[in-house]
Amino acid sequence: MSSVRSTTAIIHDSGIAFGTSGARGLVEQFTDEVCAAFTVAFITAMRDSFPVERIALGMDRRPSSPAMAAACTSAAHTLGVKVNDYGVLPTPALALKAMADGIPCIMITGSHIPFNRNGIKFYRPDGEITKADETAILNAEAAMPTLPAPVRGEISEAANQAYLERFTTWFPGEPLKGWRVGLYQHSAAGRDLNAHILSELGADVVVLGRSEAFVPVDTEAVSDEDQAQGRVWANQHQLQALFSTDGDGDRPLLGDETGTWQRGDIVGLLCARALGIEALAVPVSCNTAIEACGAFQLVERTRIGSPYVLDSMAKLSKRFTRVAGFEANGGFLLGSRLESDGRQLAALPTRDALLPGLTLMVMAAQRGINLSQLIADLPARYTASDRLKDFATEKSHALLVKWQTSPELMQQTLGLQAGISAVNSTDGLRATLENGDIVHLRPSGNAPELRCYSESASQADASALVKQSLAALEKLN
Repeated sequence: MSSVRSTTAIIHDSGIAFGTSGARGLVEQFTDEVCAAFTVAFITAMRDSFPVERIALGMDRRPSSPAMAAACTSAAHTLGVKVNDYGVLPTPALALKAMADGIPCIMITGSHIPFNRNGIKFYRPDGEITKADETAILNAEAAMPTLPAPVRGEISEAANQAYLERFTTWFPGEPLKGWRVGLYQHSAAGRDLNAHILSELGADVVVLGRSEAFVPVDTEAVSDEDQAQGRVWANQHQLQALFSTDGDGDRPLLGDETGTWQRGDIVGLLCARALGIEALAVPVSCNTAIEACGAFQLVERTRIGSPYVLDSMAKLSKRFTRVAGFEANGGFLLGSRLESDGRQLAALPTRDALLPGLTLMVMAAQRGINLSQLIADLPARYTASDRLKDFATEKSHALLVKWQTSPELMQQTLGLQAGISAVNSTDGLRATLENGDIVHLRPSGNAPELRCYSESASQADASALVKQSLAALEKLN
């Protein structure tokens, strides 16, 4: 008789690990058994703190997502847990509904990574799981039950409807009336819902770039093709704005009237300022214009990843009444409930793409100005980023350890024109140069990639700094 395997053993043998945004791995690693093991371990870990009789479930449009969702559903059923299946929808829409219902949820998504990979995000009844929760899931040691054939239940639209109402209530009337907004839909989970919401707010929506094949849009490293396409679309359709998201709808991509895609941290900064946020938590990789603009009473810098931002937000909430966070990818986390003219916006402490995108569009429309004008009064600090693919994580870490103790070697290897005046190892290695420029190198948490972020006094200089650094690193590969 074969022995019963534990969830811990199955997950360990799969080779899948937690990154900055949930468990990520190759599609072939997410077998039915592995997906079931993660589900059983998650429910087991949650039951240490919450009564779990029901969970919510959602997914993105990756070809592998339906089978993974079915395996998770069957595993939940074996534990006597019912599943509210909301089908394909944005991650923040699923989180919003689950938190309102006070139940945990599972989102099947690999976000922006290529379609041959996928992932699972987990949420407690009160928001994203913590690093302690990740450890509890990995160490659950629950016995794996005998699994029935993977199956999914009836799909509900309730979560999509609640997400729609969130924005039509907060932005009453038709504040975008008279605006033509290009919606780059590609394969985003919320592509149809986003069109509906924009239309409800009065926008004339122009659907662009819809794809039935999965498109891995990375809002931190917009491709040259998408940058050129944005300018073409804006001119061709006489747009006031362009909007898109990554695959699971928690990272915005906002373009102005010229078709220029704006950096996520600048979008986050403008959104936070417009919402009257007092204290911010942002990763160390974000633009220093956040502090330089003087709009916030306190800005806390964290490691990269929403769990770290959330931990800092929780601490800030003990001292301030209007707290938020965002990441360099633009995903906006609202830590406090907001009120305005009798309207309320519930806290949503997980990355959201629509709130920052809509806030900026509505603000510009109400002021009668172009989106590009919102940025005009910010300090002249420009950022750029890109990544070097197929760069071994072990090699990345070894380089950064060496350069932390020998900054002059980093300067020489990357061919930097100015000396390095300071280094910050909060996450990766962030080097501030004597001329004020910044070069920040960080190994990806879920793929063999090395990311490079830069900051300078002009966009051209920031972009050149990234290209130069990555070209030098490529020679080491």
